[in-house]
Amino acid sequence: MKTVLMTAFEPFGGEDINPSWEAVRALEGKQIAGATIVTRQLPVVFSTVSEVLYRALDEVKPDAIISVGQAGGRSDITVERIGINVDDARIPDNAGKQPIDEAIVADGPAAYFSRLPIKAIVAAVREAGIPASVSQTAGTFTCNRVMYSLLHWLHTQGNPARGGFIHIPYLPEQAAHHPGAPSMSLASVIQALEIAVRVTLETKEDVKAVGGATH
Repeated sequence: MKTVLMTAFEPFGGEDINPSWEAVRALEGKQIAGATIVTRQLPVVFSTVSEVLYRALDEVKPDAIISVGQAGGRSDITVERIGINVDDARIPDNAGKQPIDEAIVADGPAAYFSRLPIKAIVAAVREAGIPASVSQTAGTFTCNRVMYSLLHWLHTQGNPARGGFIHIPYLPEQAAHHPGAPSMSLASVIQALEIAVRVTLETKEDVKAVGGATH
């Protein structure tokens, strides 16, 4: 049976929970499209998060990898197109470190594109009645570091597995402390991630659909 590794993060930035982990951990052991979901929590720490991810990849040997992170302020499920080779932290990480303009991989490529069928995922999530879009930036915090590190690892290992990153909004209980911030229910996030897994496993080629941005 195939295995899908799903990662998510511990809380950070003063939050008591991280919606990515609340959603992902609910999928542990679930069977989707003939694959078993295995989940791992990652630290919001620049100096160790890539190594924790790599250990999980070596241990699980997944057929596909979907990493998930919190994007407070976003209103929908955003499937990331690209990870870039830079750490540039707006706030300190959970170890109190704040790298600025530092390469994730010295002399590594400037960027990697997601290996997920990003537009097919967005279309399927929308069809289920859940807001979703393609995102052109995973930021420059630990979410982007995980996306870039994952894709770099797959590339250097010659591993054909699909992999990429999805950002999700605050949960309502978080947004209550951020007046005006959008949120999404945990049930909807979990449903969207289940759809993302299924589409990743069942879609051979991504669909041709509008997913660009003008700014």
